[in-house]
Amino acid sequence: MKTLFISKSQKAWLVTLGLIALSTHAQENKTEQDSIKTQSSDYKMDEVLVSAVRVDKKAPVTFTNVSKEELAPRNLGQDIPVLLNFLPSVVTTTDAGAGIGYTSMRVRGSDATRINVTVNGIPYNDAESQGSFWVNMGDFASSTENIQLQRGVGTSTNGAGAFGASLNLLTDAYSKKSSGEISTSVGSFNSMKNTVKFSTGLMNDHFEIAGRLSKIESDGYIDRAFSDLKSYFLQGTYVGKTTLIKALVFGGKEQTYQAWNGLEDPDKLENDRTYNSAGEYTDENGVTRFYDNETDNYQQDHYQLHWNEKISDNWSTNAALHYTIGKGYYEQYRQDEDFADYGLNEITIGGETINSTDLIRRRWLENDFYGTTFSANYKNDNVNVIVGGALNRYEGDHFGEIIWARYASQSEIRDRYYDDNAVKTDFNAFAKANWQLNQKLNLFGDMQYRRVRYKADGVLADPVNDLFNFFNPKAGLTYTLNNQNNIYFSYARANREPRRDDYENGSSKPETLNDFELGWRYTTVKTRMSINGYYMRYKDQLVLTGALNDVGAPVYTNSGDSYRLGIEADATFFLTDFLILHPNVSVSTNKNIDFYFQRDGQLQNLGNTNIAYSPNLVAANALTGLPVKNLQITLLSKYVGEQYMGNIDSDFSKLDSYFINDLNVSYEFKTNKIFKSIMLSGLVNNILDVKYESNGYFYTYDDDFSVPGTITTVEGAGYYPQAGINFLVGATLKF
Repeated sequence: MKTLFISKSQKAWLVTLGLIALSTHAQENKTEQDSIKTQSSDYKMDEVLVSAVRVDKKAPVTFTNVSKEELAPRNLGQDIPVLLNFLPSVVTTTDAGAGIGYTSMRVRGSDATRINVTVNGIPYNDAESQGSFWVNMGDFASSTENIQLQRGVGTSTNGAGAFGASLNLLTDAYSKKSSGEISTSVGSFNSMKNTVKFSTGLMNDHFEIAGRLSKIESDGYIDRAFSDLKSYFLQGTYVGKTTLIKALVFGGKEQTYQAWNGLEDPDKLENDRTYNSAGEYTDENGVTRFYDNETDNYQQDHYQLHWNEKISDNWSTNAALHYTIGKGYYEQYRQDEDFADYGLNEITIGGETINSTDLIRRRWLENDFYGTTFSANYKNDNVNVIVGGALNRYEGDHFGEIIWARYASQSEIRDRYYDDNAVKTDFNAFAKANWQLNQKLNLFGDMQYRRVRYKADGVLADPVNDLFNFFNPKAGLTYTLNNQNNIYFSYARANREPRRDDYENGSSKPETLNDFELGWRYTTVKTRMSINGYYMRYKDQLVLTGALNDVGAPVYTNSGDSYRLGIEADATFFLTDFLILHPNVSVSTNKNIDFYFQRDGQLQNLGNTNIAYSPNLVAANALTGLPVKNLQITLLSKYVGEQYMGNIDSDFSKLDSYFINDLNVSYEFKTNKIFKSIMLSGLVNNILDVKYESNGYFYTYDDDFSVPGTITTVEGAGYYPQAGINFLVGATLKF
């Protein structure tokens, strides 16, 4: 039986009642908008939404900020990971090969399950898988004001531990003036994006309503790997002299054809790169066919309510309620499946015993995630202290249905062949402070306590009921040499609980990371530069093995001791008034220490091996030209070095390096008539038409049949080809 403390309808009513209560409070405080001074510039009270999980240049943390203005020229339908592809230490990939659909990113070799993502400070990672599924929020970049990527552990945040990076998204700020926006883009593989946005502006100087509707379609580069993404965003804002209240509703509905199988056949990889084996089956006449609905279907809706209050010149608070509901399934055609695997009995037809059948199954997930986040901030000229925390609860139902079978057995309509439930509660409390000792030295301290309870049935023969208590301290200092230079050093500790799949794979140990960061920042009128060194030492790190399970999800294993050691450099050079160079490079070594592996029937110590999916060299560059007013031309380059897809340093598991270049052009017409402006944008991806694979998988299995009495370890690999030269063009009309 599903464990529920609050029904879905009750949760919705609680959010509604909270909104009414806060709106009533707001109407009693009808005053003018206020701005907060920081770093010699004004910024709206929207920033308080994320102040508890973000940092500035005084903090000894490695980070990059990306504004909506920087995203706009390339925001033509591709997902957020692809838009962030050129940031330091970032590697992105996409199943469908063209940046639309299922996409993901790695930072410093850490995959999406190890990157903490928050939206306005609210956790976005799925509580059980700990992954972030951007396909559920198509075109979310169009409703994003600013993104901050913190590499390494970063500062304390809400949700799962950051084991490679944390990514915080701040949604659109309120607007004083009314506005509207229509944008459309088209491109290769029948890709199309249509977006409509509006804002009423501040009505009566206090209230604003804003929203967005989007639809993205693409056939994908890979055969049948289509995407159909619908999304929306709606927010209501009250602004007072000391009060900012925001109610947000956003979400998306996606349908994508599965493309997680990749390519194992070397001949197809060379000559038929778009081949997709998903849905492949052989009919009764021996003809190879493809099931037309081998799809992933999911809808996710988010509700957020934020109340920011500036109590005095020194004190401000933020409190939020949130609720996320998700429901969906993926559908698969399966051949020659045993009845016993589905809890069914064998049957007899014409005197013949039948114990297997072709069938179509749906694997469902229905989940609810709700809770609260809160923080209080005290700030004066020398001290900035934030105290906060969060309490969240996740409830997930996993179940499977057979919707068709070639040979019927004893089953009822909607009969579930498995039905598993999970509940996860997550509480954290933190206190962090920046203390300006003098004009030169700034001290940083951060302490977090996190308590996680995870209960699940069906994961193993015995149900899971684990409790984790984590203490995560962080400390550092920033020394300002002069107006142009500062250096920083920090230490941070992070702990992380296993995922649902880790329990299934027998890797249920929690992980620990000790992260040391040393950096230098240099800023002048025409040059901005930062160099950062890091040493990340792990205990029981769950590393990717390279293998996939039967539904395309990656498999992990505890590696014991491991580390990542590297240096990152990032710069912006204003070469002339019309030429800007923005390069970055990351050089690292990433090792498992004394890694053990069962090879040819013997457990062997392989010594220090490379951590899977961790290239030693990642570099990017953006060369931007501004030849005339309002015209921007950018050449974007990305190099990703050779990497292993497994942890045993097998040559068979190597993923080749690649170097690709994109060209982005945008021009904005300013007009005083119907439209405020018209922006035309064009993006040519992979302009040199390079054949490359940005991701793949590697697996081993024991063969004890070829030579009697012996066990031989067999290796295999597959790859995800990415599109050659392709384009997107679009227009945005603002009024």
